[in-house]
Amino acid sequence: MAEVQTNTKPKKKKSAIREWWDSVLFAVVAATLIRWMFLEAYTIPTASMEKSLLINDFLFVSKLHYGSRTPKTILQVPLTHQKIWFTDIPSYSDLIQLPQFRLPGFTSVKNNDVVVFNYPGCPERPDEFGGFDKYPVDLRTNYIKRCVGIAGDVLEVRDGQVFINGKMSDNPEKMQMEYAIETNTQVNEKIFKKYEITEFEQDMRMTDKTIYYVTASAKAVNEMKGLDFVKSVTPMIMAKGDTTDTRFPTFPHNTRLFPFNRDNYGPITIPKKGMTVTLDEKNIALYKGIITTFDGNENAKYENGRILIDGKPITSYTFKQDYFFMMGDNRHGSDDSRFWGFVPEDHIVGKAVFIWMSIDSEGSFLNKIRWSRLFSIIR
Repeated sequence: MAEVQTNTKPKKKKSAIREWWDSVLFAVVAATLIRWMFLEAYTIPTASMEKSLLINDFLFVSKLHYGSRTPKTILQVPLTHQKIWFTDIPSYSDLIQLPQFRLPGFTSVKNNDVVVFNYPGCPERPDEFGGFDKYPVDLRTNYIKRCVGIAGDVLEVRDGQVFINGKMSDNPEKMQMEYAIETNTQVNEKIFKKYEITEFEQDMRMTDKTIYYVTASAKAVNEMKGLDFVKSVTPMIMAKGDTTDTRFPTFPHNTRLFPFNRDNYGPITIPKKGMTVTLDEKNIALYKGIITTFDGNENAKYENGRILIDGKPITSYTFKQDYFFMMGDNRHGSDDSRFWGFVPEDHIVGKAVFIWMSIDSEGSFLNKIRWSRLFSIIR
């Protein structure tokens, strides 16, 4: 019987550098997959969602809820977004753009969900107000807002109150607006901070009365009404049809057809996949950005008051995807759908689920961390 010789040569041990490299590679691949499919960490940079979410709240956003999107921009430095860390060097190349699909999720975007999405911008909006975000869809700037209207809803804002399909929508518990508070004395800032009012300013033009302009929740101002030095509390609401505030023109930027403002807006219908609209003057003004930019029509353009696809004018249009209407909980301090329009479904990133860390940049050493916010559910 022939003998079979076995190879007993010991396996060559990896060098320390090779082991280190393998560990780093594994960590990067694992982190990239988790970030793409399951959870991604975000930080709140602005006050547009206060007091529901605060500046320097650190969140986890679930990709599973609405379904993860397949990568579109594949030539990209791992674990980056638009730029390489601490530089202005682009972290990607758009030479290859893949078709984008969404994997199945276990829910869909609901009214009042807090949603992270890629800011779509608005093709008609002047550049000094944000313009059209020309990054690839999956690399556009991340925004976080509350979804106040889903596809197919008829949305209206009346004196600051959102109505959906004619019914008053539930307000977030910590939603903020601007108020004028008249008092009979100077108010110490500690009083405002007691009621979690961190944005306040005295009107120094007044010589015969003392008025403070504050950004606060309804609960805070209702409690302040009971203080003996508070004479009145008045919401700073723009009247219906008042379009004089040209600093923040509202979408669709046509005051003749849509005399809207931040507090009185609509009614408008939010586009739904499969919904068909007649392209009259108002619908063209309202939906032309969707048809020419966001709905994937390669040869669509707006010209001389008409919309042309493949060079031919169209008189009706059927939407190809769902759209959403987003607003910040800080209703007078948020750049949102009232000013730049609808959010396409393919721009939805995920659902904000919980705060894992929160840092108060103005807090003392012992109070730097907002301990009460740690691991709190986002509602």
